[in-house]
Amino acid sequence: MLLAIDVGNTETVLGLFDEDELVWHWRISTVLNRTADELAVLFAGFLAQQSLSFDRDVTGVAICSGVPSLTEELRRMVERYLHFPPLIVEPGVKTGISVLTDNPREVGADRIVNALAVHARFGGPCVVVDFGTATTYDAVSDKGDYLGGAIAPGMRISEESLTSHAARLPDVEIASPKSIIGKNTVEAMQSGLLWGTVAELEGMVERMEAELGGEVTVVATGGLAEDVVRYTDCIDHYEPWLTLEGLRLIFDRNAG
Repeated sequence: MLLAIDVGNTETVLGLFDEDELVWHWRISTVLNRTADELAVLFAGFLAQQSLSFDRDVTGVAICSGVPSLTEELRRMVERYLHFPPLIVEPGVKTGISVLTDNPREVGADRIVNALAVHARFGGPCVVVDFGTATTYDAVSDKGDYLGGAIAPGMRISEESLTSHAARLPDVEIASPKSIIGKNTVEAMQSGLLWGTVAELEGMVERMEAELGGEVTVVATGGLAEDVVRYTDCIDHYEPWLTLEGLRLIFDRNAG
């Protein structure tokens, strides 16, 4: 079985594949100072809940990480407990995606993984919107080339920025208020965070579609996507496990 690990700045998503089927998945907080041993205990516990063994049932590991310190600890964990090297999406790994940016090495691994997964499933051209710590917009051509994209603050970062820089603004839940015109501070903040994100999404998709020269398929993913997609018609597909699927595809391409 393949264990796919997507490490984000806020959350880490784990997926267990039996051949090409995602049979189990888990979402945990990203803790920067976790050691290889701690990670092994944590992952083994998830597998044990499904009567699976970490060191016997896992035969491959694919990692996509935006947190370098955890990347190294995950590498140590796999080598120490599973006794084989993990596949880490980094320069030199075959993805099948041509990155047509000024500096391909600076493009986040998760964005390349998402581009591969979305083109394999839906073809192109596509726009992938990943709602996480940041909200990223990535353009994929009809040939499957990664063309570039945009990066904006995610909803949680925006909320934290408001509360940390304005003394009288409270922490609020990211939720839809009764109306766009808030009648109190909490509702006003919720409206700005949620409906502001929806307006940003629709505006960015419209502009990227125009720049790409025609109709595109828009796919949403990420931990906060579910909070947004229900309030807009511009998303064609919501794929919460898109990055895990991309990791599986990359692992298969490099398995030899």
